[in-house]
Amino acid sequence: MARTLIVYATRTEETARIAGLIGEGLRFTGHEAVVKSVKEIKSEADLDGYDAYVFGSPTYHGEMIQSMKTFLFLAEKASLESKVGGAFGAHGWSSEAPERVFATMQNIFKMDMVSGPLLLKSSELGGGIQMAQDYGREIAAKLG
Repeated sequence: MARTLIVYATRTEETARIAGLIGEGLRFTGHEAVVKSVKEIKSEADLDGYDAYVFGSPTYHGEMIQSMKTFLFLAEKASLESKVGGAFGAHGWSSEAPERVFATMQNIFKMDMVSGPLLLKSSELGGGIQMAQDYGREIAAKLG
């Protein structure tokens, strides 16, 4: 059983809900999923011991929120190269944050990313619950 750490930043708790649903999708496959707010990660040592990482941030005024930016600088110090990864986020009219988180994980951290970031306006709209759970399943499939 592989362990996945899902770390999210949130303003309105929507990204937190999506993180929980991704965790459910992973657990449906028999893998362990730990969901934490960026506020709970104090050092790169808090990132040790996982097989996969999924990071999420909402897009606010065309940017990821500051707590996720700060977290990514911390995560850069961790040994995440070749680990399975994914990114997600809630957004209104644009989706820059999850796309930038994904690109950072892929190009700077050199992680083994799933097909692309999960972009949802809400977990409650347009099949969002199923899409988030399926993203968790996609991460589990990449873990093997």
